[in-house]
Amino acid sequence: MRSPRDAGFAVASCAVLAAYNNVIGAQPWHRRWYAPVNAGAASAALAAAAAGGLTAADLGLGRGRWRPGRLGAGLSAVTAAGYLAAAALPATRPLLNDKRITSLDRRALAYQVAFRIPVGTVLWEEIAFRGVLQAALRRVMPGPAAIAVTSGVFGVWHVRPTAAALRVNGLAGDRGSVCPRPSGDDPPSKSVCGASSANMQFAARVAAGVAVTTAGGVLFSWLRARSGSLTAPVLLHLATNCVGPVVAWAVAPDRLSQLPPGAADAAAGPG
Repeated sequence: MRSPRDAGFAVASCAVLAAYNNVIGAQPWHRRWYAPVNAGAASAALAAAAAGGLTAADLGLGRGRWRPGRLGAGLSAVTAAGYLAAAALPATRPLLNDKRITSLDRRALAYQVAFRIPVGTVLWEEIAFRGVLQAALRRVMPGPAAIAVTSGVFGVWHVRPTAAALRVNGLAGDRGSVCPRPSGDDPPSKSVCGASSANMQFAARVAAGVAVTTAGGVLFSWLRARSGSLTAPVLLHLATNCVGPVVAWAVAPDRLSQLPPGAADAAAGPG
C-alpha cells in the first residue's frame, strides 16, 4: 500500500539527485575529491534507503543477487566489442576523440579507469539511481513508470557534465555566425546575433546529449528490473565508462601519429 512517507521519500530522492551533480558537482572541492565524496554520498544514500524502509532485496543487493547473469554479462561484452569495432574502423574512430581522455598520460588514465570512474561514477550512480531511486519509485508507481522517471532524472543529472564535455571538445557553438540582414532594416548586431545563435546550438547539443544519457538510463534500469540484481547494470556501466576511455586513449590521433610507420594501423585495428 502506498503511503505518504513512501511518496515523500521518492520525491525527495528525485529532487536531491537532480540537483546533486549540477550543483555540488560544479564545486571545485568536489572535483578535487570526486571519488571519496561520491563514495560517501553512496553510503549516505544506502543509509537513507534503510531508514526509508527499503531492504537489500529492494535495492538489488539481497542474498543471491550478486551475479550479473548472462544478460548483464552479454550486454557488457557487446558494449566492449562495440568500442573495439569503432576504433578499428576509420569512419567511426573520430567519434572516440574525447579530449578529456586523449589528453591524459598513462598514470592519469590508470587512475581514471581503476579508481575514479568505478568508485566515483559507476558505484555511486548505480546505487543512487538503479538502487535507491528506482526502488523508492517502484513502491509508489508501476515498474515502467519507475524506469521512466529514474531515467529522466538520470538525464537531468548529466546536464552539467554534458555541457562541460562539449566545451572541452570545442563543440560549444560558433559565436562567429552572423544573422541574415532583413530587407530595408538596419543590420543586427553581429555580437548579439552570433551569441544568440551559439547559445541555441549549445543548448541543442546539450539536450541531445542528455537525451542519449536518458536512453542509456532506460537500458540500465530495464536491466536492473529484468535481472533483479544491481550487479548487472554496474557491470554494463563499467564496460561503458571504462573500456571506452581506454580504447579512445589508445587510438588518439596524436598518439597514433607518434608511432613508427605502419604501427598506427596495427594499434588501431584493421581499416
